[in-house]
Amino acid sequence: MNKKLLIVEDEFVVANDLRLILTRAGYNVIGIAVSVEEAEEYLQKQTPDLVILDIRLNGKQSGITLAKKLRNENTAFIYVSANSNQKILEEAKTTEPYGFLVKPFREKDLLITLDIAWYRHTHSLESKLRQEECLYKLLSEISNEDADIQFKLLKLARAIQSFIPFDFMATGVRPLSAERFTDIGYLRVGFDEYQHIGEKELITMTGLGKGAFNAVIENSPADSEGYIYSSGVPNDNSRNNSLQRTLLNGLRMQTYLVFPVSPGYGLSVHYSFYSRQPAIYSKTHLTFLNRLKSWLADLAEKIIYYETSSPAANYRPMSRDRKQNEAEFYSGFRNIVGNHHLLLSALDLATQVAPYNTSVLILGESGTGKEKVAQSIHELSPRKKGPFIKVNCAAIPETLVESELFGHEKGAFTGAIEKRKGKFEQAEGGTIFLDEIGELPLVVQTKLLRVLQEREIEYVGGNSPVKVNVRIVAATNRNLEKEVAEGRFRLDLYYRLNVFPITLPPLRERKTDIAALALFFGNKFCTAFNKPFNGISDAMIEKICAYNWPGNIRELENVVEQSVVLNDGRSKLQLMRDLSSAPFNADEKAGINTFDGLKHIQQETEREYITSILKKTKGRIRGANGAAELLNIKPTTLESKMTRLNIRRQDFN
Repeated sequence: MNKKLLIVEDEFVVANDLRLILTRAGYNVIGIAVSVEEAEEYLQKQTPDLVILDIRLNGKQSGITLAKKLRNENTAFIYVSANSNQKILEEAKTTEPYGFLVKPFREKDLLITLDIAWYRHTHSLESKLRQEECLYKLLSEISNEDADIQFKLLKLARAIQSFIPFDFMATGVRPLSAERFTDIGYLRVGFDEYQHIGEKELITMTGLGKGAFNAVIENSPADSEGYIYSSGVPNDNSRNNSLQRTLLNGLRMQTYLVFPVSPGYGLSVHYSFYSRQPAIYSKTHLTFLNRLKSWLADLAEKIIYYETSSPAANYRPMSRDRKQNEAEFYSGFRNIVGNHHLLLSALDLATQVAPYNTSVLILGESGTGKEKVAQSIHELSPRKKGPFIKVNCAAIPETLVESELFGHEKGAFTGAIEKRKGKFEQAEGGTIFLDEIGELPLVVQTKLLRVLQEREIEYVGGNSPVKVNVRIVAATNRNLEKEVAEGRFRLDLYYRLNVFPITLPPLRERKTDIAALALFFGNKFCTAFNKPFNGISDAMIEKICAYNWPGNIRELENVVEQSVVLNDGRSKLQLMRDLSSAPFNADEKAGINTFDGLKHIQQETEREYITSILKKTKGRIRGANGAAELLNIKPTTLESKMTRLNIRRQDFN
């Protein structure tokens, strides 16, 4: 059966060309609409398999308005537009299109984009169905097993996390009773770790006394249907003194979703999910919970009638104990330390996308750990036995980028004395990591788009394509929407890469992880330098937690390494650098994310570090206890760094 397509385009010539191309290719074009209103009339008559949608249309509504409706109805669509306004691009991105074509485009580009869009759409549906089938089976096992109700709910929390993201989940019988408050809650404290929260913990965390907490309970109406609240959105005043509002404030959450289930007998059980991220819940989450309603209702009956565990068990943490200086690593994520909710959300996304061949775009400032996350995605994927090829796009001269990526034939240019495979062929069967992809020249961006669409490369100087089986993970510290708006990055390449974006938070936004990271680096460098690790002084912890870290984790690592090198091995680590002398102030500049700015910070940090070592060795580079040995690098490498950073050895003699 031919796929049905609806064209929504107000330029007659473009729309007619699209119709002719698609008809020749075997598609069934059910109509051409010039406005959102006209498109909706077509949609009421029949549902297309795909919609080709322009952003700017006749009438008051834009294509983005229609795209939101299509997304809610799970209808696949692609954008076709010449628009590159940054604000519009950011808004269009939120609709999660299945593809984007820039006018003018080749017929081949259109047909390939439609094939990819249909593949992504059908496979995302199949993937969701398979995941939900596994979840249904797991929920049945949880409901039927002979276990404490707390552990049933803990297993439910772990199972449902990837479907309903939350930082706190609570389950309880309604109507509420101040005399007997039995809600069972779990606060996420690690990647797969949850802390049990009962009445005692809630009273402590909300700062309320027992009497005030009871008053909140008495003033909390029971929701009769699913409900979503997001901070910043006007809300019913009757909820201002409710338990939900108290938990939002006390646990510093931004949004919640409540889903009531009524087994009967005048009682109901509320499943509530809270998140620190604003506007994270939507109607699709309520629809998903409705599909689970029979399982949740079965579990609700057990919650109402099941005898809960002893009071002593109610307050035990559901997480393993760790030694003071032991770093926490999550399965599949090597050397990634921390449990801040922004980091955990990024790792959740990485876990979800890892099993598929979907392209991934990792966003974040320099030094936030993008390469480590890319490596983890590879190791969690079916391609883990294949190669993981890293390419720093910013470090390759513009004249050699194409050859480095795609290879070249013998004699293709001066110096090409033999045929050479590029990075894409070297990554065959595995993953290629394109770091700093925002630095690629436009001409190479065009060829990279062809690789993404057609899964084939062409050697420099060659005339026949070579098929490649490679997954692409890209990363950048640039604002690609701004780069697109200013003509430095292709709009269609951006959308092709931005299939699954993961944003890593800067260190200043996850300050609760700084102490754990410092302990990890301290232990790591003490082991490398064969020194005992006696911990980190309180003064150093206080200073590093107060600093904004414009160079992020990489800068913190350099600072801790410096402290280890200069430590005598008998005392705790002390801060050996004046952090207040940083060349930039992150509070004043709302974050440093320009390539030049971050490069300057890193160079200054490296210069200070090497200078401190040379002072310690009185300018001696080679030999036992020389600067090169202390830095664990070759003397020639150190001399090269000194030349680049304008450090003179004689200044320390």
